[in-house]
Amino acid sequence: MRTRALDLGLWALGFRLWALVVGLWVLGFGICVAQINMPDPSLIHGRAIPAPELPNGTVTVRVVREAIGNNIAGQDVRVTAGGAVRTARTDGQGRAEFKDLPPGSEARAESTVGGEPLVSEPFTVPSSGGLRVILVAGLKEAAARTKKEAEAAAAAPPVKGVVVLGPNSRVLMEFNDDALQVFYVLDILNNARTRVDIGGPLIVDLPSGAAGASVLAGSSPTVTVSGDRITVTGPFAPGNTAVQVGFQLRHDSPNLTLRQTWPAPLEQLTVAVEKVGAVSMSSPQFSTVGEVRAETGTPFLLASGPALPAGSTLTLQLSNLPVHSQTPRLVALSLAAAIIGLGAWLAFAARPEARSPRPRLIQRRDALLAALAALETRRPKSADDPDGRSNPDNPRGGPSLGAEASAKAAGPPEEARRLRLLAELEQIYGDLDEAHARPRGGGEDVAA
Repeated sequence: MRTRALDLGLWALGFRLWALVVGLWVLGFGICVAQINMPDPSLIHGRAIPAPELPNGTVTVRVVREAIGNNIAGQDVRVTAGGAVRTARTDGQGRAEFKDLPPGSEARAESTVGGEPLVSEPFTVPSSGGLRVILVAGLKEAAARTKKEAEAAAAAPPVKGVVVLGPNSRVLMEFNDDALQVFYVLDILNNARTRVDIGGPLIVDLPSGAAGASVLAGSSPTVTVSGDRITVTGPFAPGNTAVQVGFQLRHDSPNLTLRQTWPAPLEQLTVAVEKVGAVSMSSPQFSTVGEVRAETGTPFLLASGPALPAGSTLTLQLSNLPVHSQTPRLVALSLAAAIIGLGAWLAFAARPEARSPRPRLIQRRDALLAALAALETRRPKSADDPDGRSNPDNPRGGPSLGAEASAKAAGPPEEARRLRLLAELEQIYGDLDEAHARPRGGGEDVAA
């Protein structure tokens, strides 16, 4: 059950990461498209991207072949909106424009390239601004060709070379209770036509304080995580090696500094953090910082910066983070510690007597016997019966008439003290017998 729960947790993290990445890319995932490279075309094929800069009710449909930028001009495109079908032809940029579509209507874009039908996902025409749709032809052929090239490259021996962290690499962050959930989406890029050996694995040491690091779905099988270290084993195949890792950074103050050293050149710095309250982020490596909204409506701060050389350290300062008060937890812990301490003190303080009262009873018995013996030595004796035992009227050897006379001569205080000592001795002997569960008068410690 524990393994299944862990697998489900990792799956959930992977799904959230995928949704976050796609949502931000759908929004353009950038302040300027020229600054941030576009993702895998298959991720944005047929999806409508909000374009507030377009006139209200305007939708543009761009048709490309296999990759963004490989535009198809003179291509007929159809848009069905509110039951009406409109047709337009793409210009030199591969873009067809449809104006004055009815706001709120359900719409869909279609085109046919070389016998291949291209159909977008359904979208709603916004009442403010417009939408941009990209239709990508030849994705299946491109995937098959890429697979064939990868198989050929895998059969060839590796050569000495280098890899880079490609432009699609990014750092994404969102909040989960009192912890910051961080996702590294790294695109290790080998630009050679064959596998390359960089002289060992590529190792990424996570920032100080990283906890619970896990490899997420979508990563290459060569990626492993141990503690706070990511290891990507080579040799590296041509093209991309995906690394997707999630971890947590706990914080107990509104400010947090994240430092990450990159073992390979980073071609494009891109960082996004969930915008909660007045959260802000800054870094000397950032050239732009702005705000975007994911497809779910969640706001994110999005920052980008120029390339970083191998061995460089990204220093990221997060401010105004949401922090839960530690006072209730500290008070509860203090009370618990006080209760435990009091219980332990009471247990150990009562332990000696609770374990055995016998030593104390014996000590008191000996003191009483010594006091009684001292009284007897001071007690006057009868001349005719010095031991007080020869009186025939006293066959048990108790105090004789002469002893009684002597006691009277000794005075009331001495006799009263003697009787008190005898009574306490009798009680102590009884307690000693009960401690050993033996009949009174027996036991190894009973005085003769």
